Amino acid sequence: MTSAKGGQTSEVRKATTLLSVKRSPHQKPIKMKRQRTITQMREKGKTPEKQLSDEEILSLQEKDFRLLMWKMMQDIGNKLEAKMDNLQGTLTKVIQDIKLKQEEMRNTITEIKNSLEAANSRIYEAEERISEVEDRLMEIMDAERKREKRLKTNEESLRELWDNVKRTNIHIIGVPEGEERETGTEKIFQEIIAENFPHMGKDPLTPIQEAQRVPYKINPRRNTLRPILI
Repeated sequence: MTSAKGGQTSEVRKATTLLSVKRSPHQKPIKMKRQRTITQMREKGKTPEKQLSDEEILSLQEKDFRLLMWKMMQDIGNKLEAKMDNLQGTLTKVIQDIKLKQEEMRNTITEIKNSLEAANSRIYEAEERISEVEDRLMEIMDAERKREKRLKTNEESLRELWDNVKRTNIHIIGVPEGEERETGTEKIFQEIIAENFPHMGKDPLTPIQEAQRVPYKINPRRNTLRPILI
């Protein structure tokens, strides 16, 4: 825009300078020279101020001078129009580039939004899977607690059952404390069987699986001997 204004100012200044030139009232027109000047202007069709000298301009009549000025103004208008067209073309190209960049930015923003939505979707799916795994883990832990509880209950039931089985076995009373360690529980049992059941002395006895005093600990307040449970 500054270049266009500078060119316009220069052309107008030249035109103003030409308009301010005064012709001498005593100057005689040179017909042949004027005719040659007009012919040159019409034939060449170029910018008048670049083709005519000051003497030739002063020799022009009023009509020819107006024609010269009209051509100069027309030339200035053509130059301005060309510069405006050039400027408009440049602005149009710049605007098109801006629109293209805006479209690219919109596409980039759309891609980023799609990527974020996909990432959020994957995060949501991962959270759902983690929640399912946690629920499954809680179920497994609960089942493990129940299994341990059942095992404990079974152990207690088995212990009670074993205690009940022991109650139906043989109780040997009157054996001094510590004698079973010296003689052996099985030998004491064989002696008692041979003494009380002579007819069974020759039959093989069932092997003793376990023998112990009951209760397990000696009660100092009781003077009675603890029986041996077989």
